[in-house]
Amino acid sequence: MKRASLVVLISGNGSNLQAVLDASRNGTLDADVVAVVSNKAGAVGLERAKKAGVPAIVFPKSKEETREVYDARLADLVESYHPDLIVLAGWMRLLTMAFIGRFPKKIINLHPALPGTFAGVNAIERAYAAYENFEICSTGVMVHYVLDESVDQGPVIDQQVVPIEPEYTLHDLEAKIHACEHELLVKSIQQLVTQMEDGHA
Repeated sequence: MKRASLVVLISGNGSNLQAVLDASRNGTLDADVVAVVSNKAGAVGLERAKKAGVPAIVFPKSKEETREVYDARLADLVESYHPDLIVLAGWMRLLTMAFIGRFPKKIINLHPALPGTFAGVNAIERAYAAYENFEICSTGVMVHYVLDESVDQGPVIDQQVVPIEPEYTLHDLEAKIHACEHELLVKSIQQLVTQMEDGHA
């Protein structure tokens, strides 16, 4: 059985990328990361990719080009790796249809909040502030398809609730969320890979 191929897009530390690389290596995940692309040259995740022997590509946007032109170039690059899935794991740029339209139902995003809550940046901090204001008692993590340009929306593949305990600091909540992210991302990718295999059977 051919293992699924993944292209992972990152902008920063890449701890979720590391979870995927580890799961791929230890057999938890029937998929291989074939390329890691970052829009930021200093992203720690690029070093993680290099250590794992995976192509680590810096792909910045120039000031002159529009988002659409950049996304079309990015799509060309990603397409050259023939991925079965494209994983947005801490990718901090909003993609346009110039990219999304090239990979229908192949792009998934990890977001540290539950569906319909805290879309966009600083989701964990915003959840913690809402908890302190007695608005919520739990938050969570989701993995969803990216079908259009809406932010952190799209059909949900899987989600996990993370309760916020009274003694938690923001740092504690971040640690809980990140641990949940690592687990849920691997589980969601494996779920999709299994579906692909069943579809090809």
